[in-house]
Amino acid sequence: MTSNHSGTPRARTIRIAAAVIRDDGGRLLLVRKRGTSTFMQAGGKIEPGELPAAALARELREELGVAVDPATAFHLGSFSAPAANEPDARVEAELFELSITGEPVPAAEIEEMIWLKPELASGMELAPLTADIVLPRYGRRP
Repeated sequence: MTSNHSGTPRARTIRIAAAVIRDDGGRLLLVRKRGTSTFMQAGGKIEPGELPAAALARELREELGVAVDPATAFHLGSFSAPAANEPDARVEAELFELSITGEPVPAAEIEEMIWLKPELASGMELAPLTADIVLPRYGRRP
């Protein structure tokens, strides 16, 4: 943990790029990392000097085996939420909506992938970014 000038502990920040991906039926793609129980948007950490959309394309290729052109990702905004799997951290998320071609397959640290109907999300263990921001704002098709 880091501290601010008043001596109060402050959560560390993790910069991520995350994807809102829907199938033709309006279901959202969520992933669960190995060794965790929380489902979240696909995506991951932004490396130093990396553009958020490029980071997202890299993460989707590594974790789900899908190729995405970063130029086709629509930036929905920047959001902050508690990190799902790190209690002392917050994520600063660049959220993008995009389409994928081909069938994603879990790889790297991704243990499970699901297509979720937003109306069936209650009772699921979801990352705060997914539960508090993605589902309320982007869970339904416009």
